[in-house]
Amino acid sequence: MRTAALVVAVGLVAAGCSDPDEGAGAPSPSASVSSSTPASTPVPSAPSSSAAPQGPVKLQVAGTVATGIEVPWGLAFLPDKTALVTERDSGKVKRVAGGQASEVGSVEGVDASSEGGLLGIAVDPQYPARPYVYVYYSTGEDNRIARMTYQGNRLSAQQTILEGIPMAAVHNGGRLRFGPDGFLYAGTGDGGDRPNSQDDDSLGGKILRITTDGKAAPGNPGGRPWYSKGHRNVQGLAFDGKQLYAAEFGQNTWDELNAITSGANYGWPGAEGVSRLDGMVDPIAQWNTDQASPSGIGAAQGHVFMAGLRGERLWAIPVADGKRTGEPVAFFTNQYGRLRTVEAAPDGSLWVTTSNTDGRGDVQDGDDRILRVTITR
Repeated sequence: MRTAALVVAVGLVAAGCSDPDEGAGAPSPSASVSSSTPASTPVPSAPSSSAAPQGPVKLQVAGTVATGIEVPWGLAFLPDKTALVTERDSGKVKRVAGGQASEVGSVEGVDASSEGGLLGIAVDPQYPARPYVYVYYSTGEDNRIARMTYQGNRLSAQQTILEGIPMAAVHNGGRLRFGPDGFLYAGTGDGGDRPNSQDDDSLGGKILRITTDGKAAPGNPGGRPWYSKGHRNVQGLAFDGKQLYAAEFGQNTWDELNAITSGANYGWPGAEGVSRLDGMVDPIAQWNTDQASPSGIGAAQGHVFMAGLRGERLWAIPVADGKRTGEPVAFFTNQYGRLRTVEAAPDGSLWVTTSNTDGRGDVQDGDDRILRVTITR
């Protein structure tokens, strides 16, 4: 077992690439600087790197929860503190308990070509009174959200509640998260068709807010299923109290962490990163694409924790009330490979999944795995 408590900080410098979504390869060595130095992100109101304080939290990998999972993507905890994890390519859902990941069922109709497949998962907030889980998956035609019954450690009764989310080889989004309001939020991608993000009638390039039956939640802009628009590819959603945060893949220059509000426009395709354009909401933090390529995020102890695929690191971003309160700090850089999902666990730790078996990483013995990460101050 490997343990790590080293804080690695990275200067964020500009570099281009054709499409960094889930891009392969480690960050450029020239981008790395010495440990214990906070990262500098060129976002308005951010302190300079020379004046920024040390990050207020320390992270340590305390152990491995489970190994041998094939391209884990979504992860959701059950009330009994076990968890369900999706396998992107196999279409299987596994229950993680006692150090083992055991299959409890599969999702029918999954098309796992390119970046699609079985993606996000969420447990009904009234479980087990309402014994349902919700999955986001790709088919040969579109991306869909389905509700399934989960009882006796078995999945059954798959029912599509929302379809028609644009699907393509890239930019499928896929994260699911229940909000404190009881509604289901879903991050979608533009499906490789940029105009979708600004098209009010498209489900692509949006954060959706729907009921457990797949209808538009009350109070959504214009009575539509979406809550915010102007997104390129949202794979990370997390609530800190009532505040929703979202991680978003950039194109060539900037990946983003956004504070989400109802009806807001986050700029894509007209803006990438901080733009200061009228009518567009800027991110609260941004990274060069080789430092992040962010997927899942989790919120705990006044921070958003963001997994980096191409960046191969876990970012800790201090936040409060939709604002960034300090410099992002990177942990575990290049130690565990590509990181996909972060979930705050019932015991106060973080569960972090690797994504090295997805065809774009260097597979290590035991991959893919779920790491248990403790948070201290």
